[in-house]
Amino acid sequence: MENYSMTDQKEAARTFLTGENFYAQQFLGCQKVTQDGKDAFQFNVWAPNALAVSLVSDFTDWTNGQVMEKNHDTGIWSCVNEQAQLNDFYKFKVKRATGETILKTDPFATVYELRPDDAACVYSIAPKKWKDGLWFGRKKRQNLFKRPLNIYEVHANSWQQHEDGSFYTWKELTKHLIPYVKDMGYTHLEFLPLTEYPLDASWGYQSFGYFALTSRFGTPEDFQDFVEACHLNNLGVFMDWVPGHFCPNDDMLAYFDGTAQFEYKDGERAKNVGWGALNFDLGKPQVQSFLISSILFWLDTYHLDGIRVDAVSNMLYRDFDQGPWSANVDGGNENYEGLHFLKKMNAVVHLKHPTALIAAEESSHQIKITGPLESGGLGFDYKWNMGWMNDILKFFEMDPIYRKQNFSLTTFSFMYTFNENYILPLSHDEGVHGKKSLMHKMWGDRYRQKAQLRNLYTYMTLHPGKKLNFMGNEWGQFLEWKFQEGLEWVDLEDELNQKMLHFTSLLNHLYKNEKALFELDHDPAGLEIIDADNIDQTVLSFIRKSSRKNDFVIGIFNFTPVERQHFKVGVPYSGTYEEILNSEMTEFGGTFTQGNPEMKTMDLSFKQFSQQIDVLVPAFGAVLIKPKKIITRSFTGSKKENQKGSSKENPK
Repeated sequence: MENYSMTDQKEAARTFLTGENFYAQQFLGCQKVTQDGKDAFQFNVWAPNALAVSLVSDFTDWTNGQVMEKNHDTGIWSCVNEQAQLNDFYKFKVKRATGETILKTDPFATVYELRPDDAACVYSIAPKKWKDGLWFGRKKRQNLFKRPLNIYEVHANSWQQHEDGSFYTWKELTKHLIPYVKDMGYTHLEFLPLTEYPLDASWGYQSFGYFALTSRFGTPEDFQDFVEACHLNNLGVFMDWVPGHFCPNDDMLAYFDGTAQFEYKDGERAKNVGWGALNFDLGKPQVQSFLISSILFWLDTYHLDGIRVDAVSNMLYRDFDQGPWSANVDGGNENYEGLHFLKKMNAVVHLKHPTALIAAEESSHQIKITGPLESGGLGFDYKWNMGWMNDILKFFEMDPIYRKQNFSLTTFSFMYTFNENYILPLSHDEGVHGKKSLMHKMWGDRYRQKAQLRNLYTYMTLHPGKKLNFMGNEWGQFLEWKFQEGLEWVDLEDELNQKMLHFTSLLNHLYKNEKALFELDHDPAGLEIIDADNIDQTVLSFIRKSSRKNDFVIGIFNFTPVERQHFKVGVPYSGTYEEILNSEMTEFGGTFTQGNPEMKTMDLSFKQFSQQIDVLVPAFGAVLIKPKKIITRSFTGSKKENQKGSSKENPK
């Protein structure tokens, strides 16, 4: 922010210290100012226990630099330089409390050098006249929880690469990625972290630049244009963000002034053994200002539609990591500082950005994650359903001969699916580090693997909860994801992979077009189980419903290699039903040239239903069925005949 008055600077510093400055990047870091009628740049850095700090740069002596002055009340060091120019690089030379002198990069920079270098850049993001007002206007008028949400998870480094191994730029991703994702029928993109990070092998999860777009793919302005192009193509954009831990490199945030500045004072709590990182001290007010300013910066500057917060369990529980841990003041394992920070962060984000969706990657069930603070939640909009993911992948990896004894792996999630607002993730974590790709996890030969992958995706589409699938899964890439290489696009020269891609696209578009598959994702009224007890045949059937009585989709899932002929399925109304998807059609890579013909109900009871239909369910097949012409009853008990999609039906 230009030309902060002395009063403004004092207030900005005060609120930073009390954890109430949510735009700290407008004060700390590098700011353009006017001094004596001349353009200049002011540099401010928080280092309360440093013995001395100097600015070293392209425009000063890199050895000694320009001495900075300390405000002893705030611990902030400052200087103004008239020689600095845009795109110059700089660091802070910090004499730590220990007496050691070290070069540190600016925690509040918005651009850094391309890795492996990490100097901060004198940069001012150009003002942008955004053209996505219609996109945000629609979001304000909609209940986002009742809208389709089908996320394509992307690692920008490795979606595609040039032949020489160089990355696609944001301009190239605009040209190639956006049309692909739109054509595939996804509703949103989600990027692995784009905050600046030094090591490609961390995939962005070992960050140090919490206000800086990584310089790997282009400028901040390029990314703004990319997000705008997504919105103009009716695609939302999410990003992973890591407020729990940070990169431990000594020239970055770690022990910045020689003391525990960003990390916990307790060395055991500061150390993140599992990730080889350092944990933020989430109870420190200055750290709260830093992190909340960061998440708002990404939402403000880049018009992101949401943030996925990584490793929330690590912030909630003192015993989450490996190694020794100490109990809280009440003798429990809850991290009270983390709980308070997350509640505060979500409250501020929803106040500033009511339509932004904040999702938690969290695997426990001890603390309610989603829902308003006043209802006992942490304020997150969504939680990744890690339990569903682990259960269903374990099931599909299993030899079918053992599946009947483990059938509950497919149904247990129904017991808790409405306890939180869930996203069903088939994410990057499930196809790396020797876990095998989704395709490779499937049991059997290649044909059966593809059949089961289609079954899995259909089951995921019908199951309550929003959806996320990692890049490459859409056609069933057999090799594990390699972060240092592009996806195996050569796979699409194979006919079976082409058909798998076609199936995923058709399924995605079907999902967007069927309100029953998304409108009541978080409402028990949106789900009715037909049969979750057919252990011997290992076939699962259930109904997904919209708010309209005659609008529903029936799903039947055969998890064995045995075809089920004349399979009886209970249905809620008499009339005729039609198949809208059969995963074993030849166009998808199966063997069926035609699916089930129109099905008429039989006046025979099935569990809670008074009617049945007769269905052929292929081996490893998934069949989706909708009512075509059914007879329902109005609230007065009189019969009413309804065509599919009738606008005259009474709401349920």
